[in-house]
Amino acid sequence: GFYEGEFGAGLLALGDGEYTPDDLARRQADWVTPVRAEAWDRVLWTAPPNSQGYLTAAGAWIAAGLDLPTDPDDAQWAHLTIEAARQAGYDRLDVLHESADGAALVEVGRLAARRGAIDPDHAARLGEPPPRPGGTMYLCAVDGDRMGVSLIQSNAGGFGCGLIVPGVRIFLQNRGIGFSLEPGHPAEYGPGRRPPHTLAPALVTTPTGELDRVIGTMGGDSQPQILLQLLARQLAAGQSPGRSIAANRWALADPATGSGFSTWQERGRVTVRLEAGAPPWDAALTAKGHRVQRSSSPEALFGHAHVIVNEGDRLAGAADPRAMVGGAAGF
Repeated sequence: GFYEGEFGAGLLALGDGEYTPDDLARRQADWVTPVRAEAWDRVLWTAPPNSQGYLTAAGAWIAAGLDLPTDPDDAQWAHLTIEAARQAGYDRLDVLHESADGAALVEVGRLAARRGAIDPDHAARLGEPPPRPGGTMYLCAVDGDRMGVSLIQSNAGGFGCGLIVPGVRIFLQNRGIGFSLEPGHPAEYGPGRRPPHTLAPALVTTPTGELDRVIGTMGGDSQPQILLQLLARQLAAGQSPGRSIAANRWALADPATGSGFSTWQERGRVTVRLEAGAPPWDAALTAKGHRVQRSSSPEALFGHAHVIVNEGDRLAGAADPRAMVGGAAGF
């Protein structure tokens, strides 16, 4: 296999003892059971742990049961979708690891309590965390038989870990940043372990199982937040793929670092970042208790999203205008 050839030999040399031949010979991929949730008369499917995909499903289920305004430019729409994302994800650091039960993380009883904790007039005060010390691409395709593929790949940070396997010119990713160095943590770094990661491609079906749409984005921790907004715009507000993709977004950020990989270090105590062209939500969100910052320039935090929708006799697709190399094409 690939890891047993020239690349594997180079990786062993580069690792200087970090890897063994047995590590590289071990099976690298598995067929998995997706995480499933129902929202807005659709069924949403996404990647299970160790992916953060469950946050998309959980956020959508929570938001679908709220009294969302029909106009996504309304500040109340922003407040409620932000709160849905915060309630879904504030304990991600504690519960996301490769052995986590994805179905349990989106179990209705668990999410109903979180939905019930949302105050339409104020940002929730979420629990304190325990003490703790963008190189992604997304593509999707649908064929004439309505078989859909939602695919994401990432080096994690830019050029990954910055190391190149000698002789083959392949950069190594740095997804290991998702591991914890805290002894006993369920995502503790160790041999044969898989780190929690941010990659969360999704697809949506009708209740009877027909493909409805494939959707995804880059953006680190922001991925489920962006998909939540897009699904709410498309399925609840009835916006077209192109309009919803182009619309300005909010994203949650680590108030200390702004990093795309540390949003939940303080659980739900986050800063709400608004795109420069977002509606004038600032004052209303601040009045509800959110910490708000408006961006003055493009940021990867807001993602590059794409979607293809099955409209029966035709397909409708949209690529994010934020992406310099993105595009939508039909053949």
